[in-house]
Amino acid sequence: MRPGTWHGAKVAEVPDSNSRLVYSTDGGRVTEPKAPRARGRPPAKPAATPAVVPADGVVRLHRDKKGRGGKVVTLITGLPGNAAALDALLKQLKQHCGAGGTREDTTLVIQGDHRERLRGALEALGHRVKLAGG
Repeated sequence: MRPGTWHGAKVAEVPDSNSRLVYSTDGGRVTEPKAPRARGRPPAKPAATPAVVPADGVVRLHRDKKGRGGKVVTLITGLPGNAAALDALLKQLKQHCGAGGTREDTTLVIQGDHRERLRGALEALGHRVKLAGG
């Protein structure tokens, strides 16, 4: 075997002054360690501000699919009344559309895109209706 080779491969030689170090495991950690976190709870996130529904007497019908696995729903906002009245109206609207749904605070959620059908039903009940969004 020739000196400086090992089974046909070249053995690393001592670098000259013109070369620079590319990688080394000699120096240990290169980055500074992060400051230790305080034990206990993680820092609290600021509370999300709830969406403000305008109280102008107009019922708005939105089509939405955010955060629902790509499924489309119709959101109904701006309806007057308490929880019991909204639940009764929700039941009536679900039967009218032949779809499921739920109430989230003062917003009614109907599964599927039923804006046109709901517009007619809500106008028949005496509400001013506006199609909003998508």
